[in-house]
Amino acid sequence: MSFQAYLDNIQTKTGKSPDDFRRMAEQKKYTADGRLRADVKAGEIVQWLKAEFDLGHGHAMAIVALLKGKK
Repeated sequence: MSFQAYLDNIQTKTGKSPDDFRRMAEQKKYTADGRLRADVKAGEIVQWLKAEFDLGHGHAMAIVALLKGKK
């Protein structure tokens, strides 16, 4: 599955776009200046996404990659 397919599936499941996840991560102080903060561990974000959006591990890691600036 391509990275874009992961993002598309996440949006279908949650109703949230990649930009929505960027904004929410910023509000939760996981990011600064649009990038994942160095002191934030991927596992912390994965837990948040699993709990709040019922995402699986792979889909949550796609959001982590998005927050790290991957395209």
